[in-house]
Amino acid sequence: MAMKRHERTTARRVALQVLYTAEIKGITAAEVVAEGTFPSEEGTLTDYALDLVRGVENNRIAIDGNLKAAAENWSLGRMPIVDRSILRIATYEILFVEDVPTSVAINEAVELAKDFGGEDESPRFVNGVLGRIAKDVDAEASAPRGDDPAQPLVL
Repeated sequence: MAMKRHERTTARRVALQVLYTAEIKGITAAEVVAEGTFPSEEGTLTDYALDLVRGVENNRIAIDGNLKAAAENWSLGRMPIVDRSILRIATYEILFVEDVPTSVAINEAVELAKDFGGEDESPRFVNGVLGRIAKDVDAEASAPRGDDPAQPLVL
């Protein structure tokens, strides 16, 4: 298990570099992958790194919607590119990757922010935004499904 975690940590770092490169160049992450031009000190684009890149790209609307709702007083465009990319990876994992616990996604994102963050406050900012997303996801998961409980059932 420790080896798997290490591999995923590395995959997150590579995925971050791909997403960052795409934003800097103004192209899609898929184009960056196809060109093979992203500068990765971490190694190759593993299956999990590719899953993260594709997942973020394919679910960008849902991910960004969650980020906008959770990032109080911050627009996505105002965030440093690296912080925004870190948040997108972690939000993707929280919302769509079942075998990654929310706490792991948040912790890994905070570690990425410590290593690559755009500002001194990046780790704290990333932790706060992801904490709000996690709280919203937990609240949604525990909400009753089906009919509105305030409405009486008509049989």
